[in-house]
Amino acid sequence: MSNDKILAFTVSDMTCGHCAKTITGAVLDAYPAAKVEVDLATKRVSIENAGDRAAVASVIEAEGYFPVDA
Repeated sequence: MSNDKILAFTVSDMTCGHCAKTITGAVLDAYPAAKVEVDLATKRVSIENAGDRAAVASVIEAEGYFPVDA
């Protein structure tokens, strides 16, 4: 179920560009219409046009990361 709401997570264990690419790729695989923005400096991931918060968090968790609400 898609929506226009922007979901924001802090992913403290996202430490490098590879981490950011992995998270972005996983979200886009699950939600091809999503817009994903990653800020490594603040460890923040913002996602627009994706599923509900729990579903998106589980996609990130499946890659081995631990997102929390930002």
